[in-house]
Amino acid sequence: MARDLKTTDESVMVVVLNWNGIADTVSCLDSLWQQDYAALEILVVDNNSSDHSLEVLRPLAESGRIQLLENSSNLGFAGGVNSGISYAIARGVEAVALVNNDALPSTSWVSNLASELFTTRASIATGLLLDGGGKRIDTSGDFYSRWGMPYPRERGKLAEEASSSGPVFSASGGGSLYRTELFQDIGMFDEKFFAYFEDVDLSFRAQLQGKEIRFVRDAVALHRRGSSSSKVAGFTTYQSLKNLPLVFWRNLPASTILRVGPRFALLYLAILANAVRTGRGRPALRGACEGFALVFTHALPTRREIQRRRSITPRSVSALLTSENPFRPHRYH
Repeated sequence: MARDLKTTDESVMVVVLNWNGIADTVSCLDSLWQQDYAALEILVVDNNSSDHSLEVLRPLAESGRIQLLENSSNLGFAGGVNSGISYAIARGVEAVALVNNDALPSTSWVSNLASELFTTRASIATGLLLDGGGKRIDTSGDFYSRWGMPYPRERGKLAEEASSSGPVFSASGGGSLYRTELFQDIGMFDEKFFAYFEDVDLSFRAQLQGKEIRFVRDAVALHRRGSSSSKVAGFTTYQSLKNLPLVFWRNLPASTILRVGPRFALLYLAILANAVRTGRGRPALRGACEGFALVFTHALPTRREIQRRRSITPRSVSALLTSENPFRPHRYH
């Protein structure tokens, strides 16, 4: 018997980014084809794969099962999903869902996110990502600490210990639903990040403009974390140390920087030293050097506009930050 699809007037496009990961992408698509949300389109963005991805994806697009956007170069996560978001906006959809290609959304994943997004004032709704076995939490959204560092909320806890639905500081780009009008208000993902923490940066900018971000406990997806980044040695270390200063310098008000800055510097140096100690010195030092340069060439120039458009007070920004101990070993890559 055919399943009754949930109906709604709001159109949603799910964007799946693929780069040399067609086996994961097909598994993700299998889950998306089972969604119980009627007004749903699926777009796969290929980031110039060099494997046989397009040999699989083009026939799916020709058959109408997906829409396909082929980028001529690898634009990273930020640039790749931006091209998909622009495609969706041009077609007038009301919300864009982003899901990692190594994630398997449950059947009601889109409908639960959409219900939260369209029945509240929220601009972003983010779901519960569990590990591949579904036993433990990968993330229930991200927080930003008073040490100037983002971290995945509740990572490592048992799935049944996940928080109830409610406000959260940041949505995970690996499994969230965004109103398209949000991107017109605050801009797109910052492509200087390439990958890692660009989702925290975008959520931070949304918070600074008083936008609401909601966590939806029933929007569950399984996530095999790191299947793409593991293909390039040192990639995660390099990108993390490059991008952490960008989030910090772009988004924190000046008065907050004065309080948080010393702790951020201490923790950043500790992360860098640990990377060197554990044999990841080359990508870590390269990332730190590039991040330092980008603070001056990108973060500080763009900071002016971000802070000019801020609608909440520095005190309110400080209230958004958590005091949780950032030295817990599972917090950082």
